[in-house]
Amino acid sequence: MSDDSNELMEDVGLPRGATPDPENPGWFSWGDFPRSSFAAATGRLLFKPDGPGRGITRMFPTEDHMNMGGSIHGGAIMSFIDMSMFAGGLCAGMDKAHYVTLDLTTHFLARGHAGSPLEAHVELVKQTRGHAFLQGVVKQDGENCYSFSGTLKKVNRPNGPSSR
Repeated sequence: MSDDSNELMEDVGLPRGATPDPENPGWFSWGDFPRSSFAAATGRLLFKPDGPGRGITRMFPTEDHMNMGGSIHGGAIMSFIDMSMFAGGLCAGMDKAHYVTLDLTTHFLARGHAGSPLEAHVELVKQTRGHAFLQGVVKQDGENCYSFSGTLKKVNRPNGPSSR
């Protein structure tokens, strides 16, 4: 990718390290998460800007994401939504910084199933010096399945292994 296209990617709001996903034209990803990370359980996360203040993320639920009742497990949904607030928020124009989740409210509107992508439509409601306020809806096959709102807090330094 040329330097010119990298500059264009910055203009539309993409997370650092995003590259075009070769299997999904028009979408970006960070590639596969390290197998030892919790994020790897979600599978490949795709994302793209969707106009000013909006981003879309996508995951591909499998049988591994199902609960005993035959729908996508609530924990898998909330993990996807949490990751969507970060990736989708950055695509929506959220300041590039390190964030932690302060709160996340999720409404389970319909049961999701394996084999069809989930898409989180993320809206950056407001950005302050220290916080990002987001909301959105997760759709599957055109149906609203989950709605959410949450707050991310900017932190000055990460507390993970990379900060030690």
